[in-house]
Amino acid sequence: MRRIAALAVAFGLAPVAGAVEPSAAPTGLTPPTAAAKAGIERQEIRAQLLPRRFTTLAAEIGAKINRLPVPEGGSFKAGQLLVAFDCSMPQAMLKKVRAELKGAEQIHKANRRLEELNSIGQVELEQSAANVAKLNAEVGAQQAVLGKCNLVAPFSGRVAEQKAREQQYAQPGQPLLDILDDSSLELEFLVPSSWLRWLKVGQGFQVDIDETRKTYPAKFIRIGARVDPVSQSIKVVATIDGKFPELLTGMSGRVHVPQP
Repeated sequence: MRRIAALAVAFGLAPVAGAVEPSAAPTGLTPPTAAAKAGIERQEIRAQLLPRRFTTLAAEIGAKINRLPVPEGGSFKAGQLLVAFDCSMPQAMLKKVRAELKGAEQIHKANRRLEELNSIGQVELEQSAANVAKLNAEVGAQQAVLGKCNLVAPFSGRVAEQKAREQQYAQPGQPLLDILDDSSLELEFLVPSSWLRWLKVGQGFQVDIDETRKTYPAKFIRIGARVDPVSQSIKVVATIDGKFPELLTGMSGRVHVPQP
């Protein structure tokens, strides 16, 4: 037994008799809570490139699609035609209502002349006036329908996806095109809430994009209004600082923010 005890001491498996154990952890060690916090702040932060603006254009009327002049991936300017519908039927209806309105106005004009001669009752005069107002409203409704026969771009950008094809009949509310504004690409990601002590709008940093294997300059443009109490993080939005044609929406990479 004495021999076994001696071997244990020699290999560090048992304390030496008379040794005094330290009363506290050696100096220089980080407390567990601080270590965990430091680990969070050192973790890799990833972000994805997002367009400045994006939306889905949908049909507002039921009609056949005549033209989709901008193909997928194509660029367009604000106000440019993106979808043209076949509106021959609404145009014919507008002509019909305008003809009816012209006849109603003539009848009302004649009724006013007869009313001056006391040859017509007040009821007949008011009915002819109401008919003119009704047909005026119908003309306005048909003009509004014709105004929806062409969908134009609300902003400059590119067509991300065509959800319909030419000669297809579109139903009201049917999605037709996904469009985006890639003139300024943004980055949206989470950072530790402790960074709020020094993080400022306009502050610059670097981002490594996986697809291009290049590093690009960026800067913060917005800081979230709420901290997540569970993860102790906050959402921030940044933008690529400059024009880089090779960058596309959906690319992702690693963010490198210099900390003071």
